[in-house]
Amino acid sequence: MLTELRVENLLLIERAELRLAEGLNVLTGETGAGKTVLAHALDLLLGGKARQGIVRPGAREAYVEGVFELDDRMRAELGDLLPEGADELVLARRVSSEGRTRALICGRTATVSDLREAAAPLVAFYGQHEHRRLMLGSAQLEILDGFCGDAQRSRRARAAVAHGRVRDLERRREDLRERAGAREREIDLLEYELREIEEAAPEPAEQAALTAERDRLRHVEALRAGALGGAEAVAPEATEAGGGVAVLLADAARGLEAVEGVDARLDELLGRWRTLSLEADDLGAELRRYADELDAGEAGRLEAVEERLGVLDRLARKHGGSLEAVLAHAERCRARRDELTGAEEALGRADAELRAAREELAEHAAALHAARAKAAPKLAKAVIARLGELAMEGAEFRIELIEREPGPTGADSVEFLIAPNSGVPAAPLRESASGGEMSRVMLALMSVAHDQGAGTLVFDEIDAGIGGQTARAVGERLRELAQGRQVLCITHLPQVASLAARHFSIAKDPSGNPAVTTVSELDDGAVVGELVRMLGADEDDRAAVEHAERLRAVA
Repeated sequence: MLTELRVENLLLIERAELRLAEGLNVLTGETGAGKTVLAHALDLLLGGKARQGIVRPGAREAYVEGVFELDDRMRAELGDLLPEGADELVLARRVSSEGRTRALICGRTATVSDLREAAAPLVAFYGQHEHRRLMLGSAQLEILDGFCGDAQRSRRARAAVAHGRVRDLERRREDLRERAGAREREIDLLEYELREIEEAAPEPAEQAALTAERDRLRHVEALRAGALGGAEAVAPEATEAGGGVAVLLADAARGLEAVEGVDARLDELLGRWRTLSLEADDLGAELRRYADELDAGEAGRLEAVEERLGVLDRLARKHGGSLEAVLAHAERCRARRDELTGAEEALGRADAELRAAREELAEHAAALHAARAKAAPKLAKAVIARLGELAMEGAEFRIELIEREPGPTGADSVEFLIAPNSGVPAAPLRESASGGEMSRVMLALMSVAHDQGAGTLVFDEIDAGIGGQTARAVGERLRELAQGRQVLCITHLPQVASLAARHFSIAKDPSGNPAVTTVSELDDGAVVGELVRMLGADEDDRAAVEHAERLRAVA
């Protein structure tokens, strides 16, 4: 239940605070005083769009705040949106003069969608043009399903899941069919790319190794010349070239060997000299073998390496820039080839799954239809009884179920039919009901099909287009609807206002610039004066005062 509503700097309202109660709360005032401003304030709390220019001239921002009582059911539904330990729910909306908005839940910044989600189970808003929504088949279906009860909501949820699965399977089957059309061409391309990669048989580290080998082969002559030069310096093959390092070392060793055994220190040095001489012989032989191997094994190798690197480079450029990418592409090709090869089997499986999903959806649709077919005459009978109480005796109201393709809400569309006067054939609501009749039909529907709805119902002049005894009957139904919940009604009818448990008056003072609208709660004496005004009489009109007092007395 909405216990407090605060409004600041919203159009003509500089500041207003309403303390609301359970039962029927009414707001009245002269045309143009700002009653619809309060309706817009409530719409902002419900996450509605902020209209342009709603901030009062000269103010930086408009502010709307609503304080709601909480029970255990509401706490469970709100879940994480409600701060821990909160004993009431405070929803607020700020709108800057530039049009930016901020939503708050219990003082914490929230998104507008969070605000809308939090308010949805708390408040239901029915504007003066809400009856237009009753013309929509979707809205009529919602009302009928709401009358069916909680079990119907569960059936609808299961049907929606089943319909979603059907749509997914239909898209998958269509995709498989499209694939089948181009399957052979794609398989040929995949086979060609796979064959190219498999014949090349690249290895991840191969490219780096071949690049290093190519660099060596490109310098093979310099390598061979360096090796032979070193070998010649150590041990030349031609005798005329001299003895080389190895011969010089051997000659020097003979001088040292002549005094071997005389001095232990020199003997140690002689051992090192012999090692050096042996190493020189071995180094010369190794250098010569290295040069010989270059001559024998590298002929034509450079061309082979260049050719192999060219193959690998082409593959890398085509398939991702590296051999790792080439190998990954090959794996994808194999998987895609296997998928396409089994496309016929997959299409068969998809068809079977789709048939099963459609059968499941049909079962859920049948369950929904059975519940609707059972509830429709009961709802129609209850609405007819309410219409009789709303000065539409003899009116006929029927609910027609029309079969259609199964969808997320089943396989029914709904049409509300009404004959406002006896002897007239029933016709769709959108074609045969006047504005006043539509308002009464909506109120009748709300009375019998809204038992489990939100705790606060807001009606913005749904009594437009009616008067006299009909207006009194509408007021009675609104008060009855308010039993055990809260109803907030913006009205221009004294017959409705006289039945209120709490009455608020909205008045505009045009002397300021801009004008100022104030909202005040009326006591019993002031209520009579407001009813006199609503009757179109002066405050000193005794007959009007007596009429107003009678309206209050029989309330």
